Amino acid sequence: MNINGVAALVTGGGSGLGAATARQLAAAGAKVTCLDVNEDGAKAVAADIGGLGLKCDVTDAASAEAAIAEAQEAHGVARIVVNCAGVGTPGKAVGKHGPLPLEAFAQVVNINLIGTFNIIRLSAAAMQKADPLDTAERGVIVNTASVAAFDGQIGQAAYGASKGGVAAMTLPLAREFAQWGIRVLTIAPGLFLTPMMETLPEEAQKSLGASVPFPARLGRPQEYAQLVQSMCENEMLNGETVRLDGSLRMAPR
Repeated sequence: MNINGVAALVTGGGSGLGAATARQLAAAGAKVTCLDVNEDGAKAVAADIGGLGLKCDVTDAASAEAAIAEAQEAHGVARIVVNCAGVGTPGKAVGKHGPLPLEAFAQVVNINLIGTFNIIRLSAAAMQKADPLDTAERGVIVNTASVAAFDGQIGQAAYGASKGGVAAMTLPLAREFAQWGIRVLTIAPGLFLTPMMETLPEEAQKSLGASVPFPARLGRPQEYAQLVQSMCENEMLNGETVRLDGSLRMAPR
């Protein structure tokens, strides 16, 4: 797909991987809408790239539907959709104070997995009605999983389950949407320098970065964004989850 001139939606576009992706796609000529529950963050990034910033709660059907409709009114049907919205709240199934509250597990799954599916179902419905491009594509959807989907650590049961679900639905969705020329892909990042990581002390960041075989550092959000662009441009990539982790394999804790 030629990115130049097409409309793009990026959830979690107000910070971290989402903001880097929004900037990357805009630099390649896309008309980008940043969706984020943090409206100020979304609007700030959008102002920098000449895009549109909208408040969107990915877990709420009405909120997502309204945001996608407003973005479509401004830029046309989104041919590129990148799901970066997510949380990484840790919690052992049974901790010092007893069983993990069920709502804590449900919240992580609701945001990371159900929120991702919510955006997929709504954006794909709009893509299906669009005219095919010269490549016969109608669009591409890129989701964000995590290496925790495959080697999650102690305390990451909810996070690992939610990201495992994102990886697991990639192929079924790619197969379902193939008849309309809509590709579905997922990136599973390792340790990246996101706002959540930046809250850790510098020594802790260095220690985590050193655990990556090569390059022995934390990933940069721009590297995630670069892979998103490559996935959009390479039409043979479909139905795949790609680890972006410097060959990291997480230890149990």
